[in-house]
Amino acid sequence: MAKYNPVQFIQEVRQEVSKVTWPTWKEVWITTIMVLIMVSLAAVFFLVTDQVIGWLVQLVLGGR
Repeated sequence: MAKYNPVQFIQEVRQEVSKVTWPTWKEVWITTIMVLIMVSLAAVFFLVTDQVIGWLVQLVLGGR
């Protein structure tokens, strides 16, 4: 079983984190807005699809 050295682990983590390319605030905001728009579009699509399928089922089954 390998020895666990917490100090070495923290040093390795800091090394790896320093290699990460962090997004700018502008990139974060643009991405957030894009996600919100896509979620809204998906919600509207599924709402309309659900309404149409519900209407078709009622039509076929002779509902009110």
